[in-house]
Amino acid sequence: VRDIFLQRASKDIDVVTVGSGIELARAFAAKLGKRAFLSVFSNFGTAQVKYKSHEIEFVGARRESYSHDSRKPIVEDGTLTDDQNRRDFTINAMAYSKDRGLIDEFGGMNDLQRKIIRCVGDPWQRFGEDALRILRAVRFAAQLGFEIEENTKKAIVELAPTLSKISAERIQTETVKLLMSDRPEMWRSVYDLGITRIIMPEFDAIMETPQNTPHHMYNVGEHTLKALSLTEKDRILRLTMLLHDIGKASMRTTDANGVDHFKGHGPAGKEIAKKILRRLKFDNDTIAQVTHLIY
Repeated sequence: VRDIFLQRASKDIDVVTVGSGIELARAFAAKLGKRAFLSVFSNFGTAQVKYKSHEIEFVGARRESYSHDSRKPIVEDGTLTDDQNRRDFTINAMAYSKDRGLIDEFGGMNDLQRKIIRCVGDPWQRFGEDALRILRAVRFAAQLGFEIEENTKKAIVELAPTLSKISAERIQTETVKLLMSDRPEMWRSVYDLGITRIIMPEFDAIMETPQNTPHHMYNVGEHTLKALSLTEKDRILRLTMLLHDIGKASMRTTDANGVDHFKGHGPAGKEIAKKILRRLKFDNDTIAQVTHLIY
Protein backbone atom coordinates (compact mmCIF):
# COMPACT_ATOMS: atom_id res chain seq x y z
CA VAL A 1 0.00 0.00 0.00
CA ARG A 2 2.87 2.32 0.86
CA ASP A 3 4.51 1.70 -2.50
CA ILE A 4 1.27 2.30 -4.43
CA PHE A 5 1.01 5.83 -3.02
CA LEU A 6 4.73 6.43 -3.57
CA GLN A 7 4.35 5.12 -7.15
CA ARG A 8 7.17 2.66 -6.53
CA ALA A 9 7.25 -0.70 -8.28
CA SER A 10 6.74 -3.59 -5.87
CA LYS A 11 6.85 -7.32 -6.43
CA ASP A 12 5.90 -8.16 -2.84
CA ILE A 13 2.25 -8.15 -1.77
CA ASP A 14 1.16 -8.87 1.81
CA VAL A 15 -2.39 -10.09 2.33
CA VAL A 16 -3.95 -10.23 5.81
CA THR A 17 -7.27 -11.93 6.50
CA VAL A 18 -9.41 -12.53 9.56
CA GLY A 19 -9.11 -16.31 9.73
CA SER A 20 -6.50 -18.62 8.25
CA GLY A 21 -3.97 -17.04 5.93
CA ILE A 22 -2.73 -20.50 4.98
CA GLU A 23 -6.18 -21.67 3.84
CA LEU A 24 -6.67 -18.47 1.82
CA ALA A 25 -3.27 -18.97 0.19
CA ARG A 26 -4.15 -22.55 -0.74
CA ALA A 27 -7.43 -21.41 -2.30
CA PHE A 28 -5.66 -18.61 -4.19
CA ALA A 29 -2.93 -20.93 -5.50
CA ALA A 30 -5.57 -23.47 -6.60
CA LYS A 31 -7.38 -20.72 -8.51
CA LEU A 32 -4.18 -19.77 -10.34
CA GLY A 33 -3.41 -23.39 -11.20
CA LYS A 34 -0.03 -24.76 -12.23
CA ARG A 35 1.43 -21.30 -12.77
CA ALA A 36 1.51 -20.71 -9.01
CA PHE A 37 3.99 -22.12 -6.49
CA LEU A 38 2.77 -22.44 -2.90
CA SER A 39 5.01 -22.48 0.21
CA VAL A 40 3.47 -23.03 3.64
CA PHE A 41 5.17 -21.99 6.89
CA SER A 42 2.93 -23.57 9.51
CA ASN A 43 5.11 -22.54 12.47
CA PHE A 44 4.54 -18.89 11.59
CA GLY A 45 0.95 -19.23 10.38
CA THR A 46 1.89 -17.84 6.97
CA ALA A 47 2.01 -19.02 3.38
CA GLN A 48 3.51 -17.58 0.21
CA VAL A 49 2.33 -17.86 -3.36
CA LYS A 50 4.87 -17.14 -6.11
CA TYR A 51 3.23 -16.18 -9.38
CA LYS A 52 5.39 -15.02 -12.30
CA SER A 53 7.65 -12.32 -10.79
CA HIS A 54 5.40 -11.65 -7.78
CA GLU A 55 5.55 -12.98 -4.24
CA ILE A 56 2.26 -12.79 -2.33
CA GLU A 57 2.35 -13.56 1.38
CA PHE A 58 -0.79 -14.51 3.29
CA VAL A 59 -1.24 -14.27 7.05
CA GLY A 60 -4.17 -14.42 9.43
CA ALA A 61 -4.84 -11.27 11.46
CA ARG A 62 -3.31 -11.69 14.90
CA ARG A 63 -2.69 -10.00 18.20
CA GLU A 64 0.67 -10.17 19.95
CA SER A 65 1.44 -9.65 23.63
CA TYR A 66 4.56 -10.11 25.73
CA SER A 67 5.01 -11.33 29.28
CA HIS A 68 7.23 -9.15 31.49
CA ASP A 69 10.15 -11.58 31.37
CA SER A 70 10.09 -12.75 27.75
CA ARG A 71 10.73 -11.32 24.29
CA LYS A 72 8.80 -14.19 22.70
CA PRO A 73 5.31 -13.00 21.76
CA ILE A 74 2.08 -14.70 22.77
CA VAL A 75 0.15 -14.85 19.48
CA GLU A 76 -3.65 -14.96 19.30
CA ASP A 77 -6.22 -14.50 16.55
CA GLY A 78 -7.12 -10.83 16.17
CA THR A 79 -8.71 -8.11 14.08
CA LEU A 80 -7.14 -6.10 11.27
CA THR A 81 -6.53 -3.28 13.78
CA ASP A 82 -4.70 -5.71 16.07
CA ASP A 83 -2.59 -6.86 13.13
CA GLN A 84 -1.67 -3.35 11.97
CA ASN A 85 -0.89 -2.35 15.55
CA ARG A 86 2.03 -4.83 15.66
CA ARG A 87 3.69 -3.37 12.53
CA ASP A 88 6.95 -1.46 12.79
CA PHE A 89 6.29 1.96 11.20
CA THR A 90 3.12 3.87 10.40
CA ILE A 91 3.87 3.92 6.66
CA ASN A 92 3.91 0.11 6.79
CA ALA A 93 0.68 -0.11 8.82
CA MET A 94 -1.77 0.81 6.06
CA ALA A 95 -4.08 -1.64 4.35
CA TYR A 96 -6.52 -1.58 1.47
CA SER A 97 -9.70 -3.55 0.92
CA LYS A 98 -12.12 -3.49 -1.97
CA ASP A 99 -15.03 -2.83 0.39
CA ARG A 100 -13.50 -0.30 2.80
CA GLY A 101 -10.85 1.36 0.64
CA LEU A 102 -7.77 2.68 2.46
CA ILE A 103 -7.52 1.54 6.07
CA ASP A 104 -5.10 3.79 7.95
CA GLU A 105 -5.65 3.85 11.70
CA PHE A 106 -2.16 5.03 12.69
CA GLY A 107 -1.58 8.08 10.49
CA GLY A 108 0.57 6.36 7.88
CA MET A 109 -0.70 8.49 4.99
CA ASN A 110 0.04 11.70 6.90
CA ASP A 111 3.60 10.49 7.63
CA LEU A 112 3.98 9.40 4.01
CA GLN A 113 3.06 12.89 2.82
CA ARG A 114 5.37 14.51 5.39
CA LYS A 115 8.17 12.03 4.52
CA ILE A 116 8.57 10.77 8.08
CA ILE A 117 9.57 7.39 9.52
CA ARG A 118 7.61 6.97 12.76
CA CYS A 119 7.00 3.88 14.89
CA VAL A 120 3.47 2.59 15.37
CA GLY A 121 2.66 3.51 18.97
CA ASP A 122 5.49 3.59 21.49
CA PRO A 123 8.92 3.32 19.75
CA TRP A 124 10.60 1.82 22.83
CA GLN A 125 8.03 -0.97 22.76
CA ARG A 126 8.34 -1.51 18.99
CA PHE A 127 12.14 -1.73 19.09
CA GLY A 128 11.94 -3.84 22.22
CA GLU A 129 9.89 -6.40 20.29
CA ASP A 130 12.50 -6.63 17.53
CA ALA A 131 15.74 -4.64 17.67
CA LEU A 132 16.34 -5.10 13.94
CA ARG A 133 13.68 -2.42 13.44
CA ILE A 134 16.32 0.06 14.62
CA LEU A 135 18.37 -0.60 11.50
CA ARG A 136 15.25 -0.89 9.34
CA ALA A 137 14.27 2.67 10.30
CA VAL A 138 17.49 4.06 8.84
CA ARG A 139 17.24 1.75 5.81
CA PHE A 140 13.72 2.98 4.98
CA ALA A 141 14.87 6.59 5.44
CA ALA A 142 17.72 5.94 2.97
CA GLN A 143 15.52 4.16 0.44
CA LEU A 144 12.71 6.71 0.53
CA GLY A 145 14.60 9.93 1.32
CA PHE A 146 12.58 10.37 4.55
CA GLU A 147 13.49 11.77 7.97
CA ILE A 148 13.21 9.76 11.19
CA GLU A 149 10.74 11.28 13.68
CA GLU A 150 12.36 12.65 16.85
CA ASN A 151 10.83 10.27 19.40
CA THR A 152 11.67 7.32 17.16
CA LYS A 153 15.22 8.65 16.89
CA LYS A 154 15.55 8.96 20.68
CA ALA A 155 14.46 5.35 21.12
CA ILE A 156 17.00 4.23 18.49
CA VAL A 157 19.86 5.95 20.36
CA GLU A 158 18.79 4.42 23.68
CA LEU A 159 18.14 0.92 22.38
CA ALA A 160 20.92 0.58 19.78
CA PRO A 161 22.91 -1.74 22.13
CA THR A 162 20.10 -4.32 21.89
CA LEU A 163 21.15 -4.97 18.28
CA SER A 164 23.88 -7.17 19.77
CA LYS A 165 21.16 -9.80 20.28
CA ILE A 166 20.17 -9.85 16.59
CA SER A 167 21.60 -12.48 14.25
CA ALA A 168 24.42 -11.42 11.93
CA GLU A 169 22.47 -12.64 8.90
CA ARG A 170 19.56 -10.26 9.58
CA ILE A 171 21.93 -7.33 10.13
CA GLN A 172 23.74 -8.19 6.90
CA THR A 173 20.46 -8.07 4.94
CA GLU A 174 19.54 -4.60 6.23
CA THR A 175 23.10 -3.32 5.71
CA VAL A 176 23.09 -4.36 2.05
CA LYS A 177 19.62 -2.89 1.45
CA LEU A 178 20.79 0.45 2.87
CA LEU A 179 24.01 0.43 0.85
CA MET A 180 22.06 -0.43 -2.31
CA SER A 181 19.61 2.45 -1.83
CA ASP A 182 19.84 5.75 -3.73
CA ARG A 183 21.37 7.31 -0.58
CA PRO A 184 24.14 4.97 0.63
CA GLU A 185 25.78 7.95 2.33
CA MET A 186 23.00 7.70 4.93
CA TRP A 187 25.32 5.19 6.56
CA ARG A 188 26.25 8.40 8.39
CA SER A 189 22.96 8.09 10.32
CA VAL A 190 23.89 4.53 11.31
CA TYR A 191 27.00 6.09 12.86
CA ASP A 192 25.32 9.22 14.30
CA LEU A 193 22.64 7.15 16.05
CA GLY A 194 25.20 4.87 17.72
CA ILE A 195 24.38 1.78 15.65
CA THR A 196 27.83 1.21 14.12
CA ARG A 197 29.27 1.13 17.64
CA ILE A 198 27.38 -2.15 18.02
CA ILE A 199 27.46 -3.71 14.54
CA MET A 200 30.68 -2.27 13.07
CA PRO A 201 32.87 -0.47 15.64
CA GLU A 202 35.72 -0.39 13.10
CA PHE A 203 33.75 2.31 11.26
CA ASP A 204 33.63 4.46 14.41
CA ALA A 205 37.43 4.32 14.48
CA ILE A 206 37.79 5.78 10.97
CA MET A 207 35.22 8.50 11.74
CA GLU A 208 37.68 9.63 14.43
CA THR A 209 40.79 9.36 12.22
CA PRO A 210 42.03 12.65 10.67
CA GLN A 211 43.90 12.88 7.36
CA ASN A 212 46.33 15.76 7.75
CA THR A 213 47.77 15.56 4.25
CA PRO A 214 47.84 17.91 1.25
CA HIS A 215 45.78 15.35 -0.67
CA HIS A 216 42.71 15.04 1.58
CA MET A 217 39.97 17.46 2.65
CA TYR A 218 38.05 15.08 4.95
CA ASN A 219 38.82 12.72 7.80
CA VAL A 220 38.83 9.03 6.83
CA GLY A 221 35.19 8.42 7.70
CA GLU A 222 33.88 11.55 5.93
CA HIS A 223 36.00 10.66 2.89
CA THR A 224 34.45 7.16 2.94
CA LEU A 225 30.89 8.51 3.07
CA LYS A 226 31.55 10.98 0.24
CA ALA A 227 33.13 8.26 -1.92
CA LEU A 228 30.22 5.93 -1.14
CA SER A 229 27.74 8.54 -2.41
CA LEU A 230 29.59 8.61 -5.75
CA THR A 231 29.80 4.85 -6.27
CA GLU A 232 27.50 3.13 -8.77
CA LYS A 233 24.75 0.86 -7.46
CA ASP A 234 26.69 -2.39 -7.34
CA ARG A 235 26.72 -4.58 -4.23
CA ILE A 236 30.42 -5.50 -4.38
CA LEU A 237 31.57 -1.96 -5.19
CA ARG A 238 29.52 -0.34 -2.43
CA LEU A 239 30.68 -2.83 0.18
CA THR A 240 34.23 -2.20 -1.03
CA MET A 241 33.84 1.56 -0.81
CA LEU A 242 32.38 1.35 2.70
CA LEU A 243 35.45 -0.60 3.83
CA HIS A 244 38.18 0.55 1.43
CA ASP A 245 40.02 2.70 4.00
CA ILE A 246 39.07 0.71 7.09
CA GLY A 247 42.77 -0.02 7.72
CA LYS A 248 43.78 3.63 8.03
CA ALA A 249 42.84 4.02 11.70
CA SER A 250 45.44 1.45 12.76
CA MET A 251 48.15 2.48 10.26
CA ARG A 252 48.23 6.27 10.74
CA THR A 253 51.58 7.87 11.54
CA THR A 254 52.51 11.56 11.65
CA ASP A 255 55.90 12.88 10.51
CA ALA A 256 57.96 15.74 11.93
CA ASN A 257 56.12 18.22 9.68
CA GLY A 258 52.72 17.18 11.03
CA VAL A 259 51.76 15.31 7.87
CA ASP A 260 49.87 12.02 8.27
CA HIS A 261 50.86 8.83 6.46
CA PHE A 262 48.96 5.55 6.13
CA LYS A 263 51.57 3.18 4.73
CA GLY A 264 50.36 -0.41 4.51
CA HIS A 265 46.69 0.45 5.01
CA GLY A 266 45.69 -1.63 1.96
CA PRO A 267 46.88 -5.00 3.31
CA ALA A 268 45.77 -4.05 6.83
CA GLY A 269 42.35 -3.02 5.53
CA LYS A 270 41.99 -6.29 3.68
CA GLU A 271 42.37 -8.26 6.93
CA ILE A 272 40.06 -5.99 8.94
CA ALA A 273 37.41 -6.10 6.20
CA LYS A 274 37.65 -9.89 6.11
CA LYS A 275 36.88 -10.03 9.85
CA ILE A 276 33.92 -7.66 9.47
CA LEU A 277 32.43 -9.51 6.51
CA ARG A 278 32.88 -12.89 8.18
CA ARG A 279 31.29 -11.54 11.35
CA LEU A 280 28.28 -10.45 9.29
CA LYS A 281 28.12 -13.90 7.64
CA PHE A 282 28.79 -12.77 4.06
CA ASP A 283 29.46 -15.56 1.57
CA ASN A 284 33.04 -16.49 0.66
CA ASP A 285 32.80 -15.14 -2.89
CA THR A 286 31.70 -11.70 -1.69
CA ILE A 287 34.47 -11.64 0.92
CA ALA A 288 37.08 -12.62 -1.69
CA GLN A 289 36.02 -9.95 -4.18
CA VAL A 290 35.67 -7.11 -1.66
CA THR A 291 38.94 -7.80 0.16
CA HIS A 292 40.82 -8.14 -3.15
CA LEU A 293 39.60 -4.71 -4.26
CA ILE A 294 40.46 -3.18 -0.88
CA TYR A 295 43.98 -4.63 -1.11
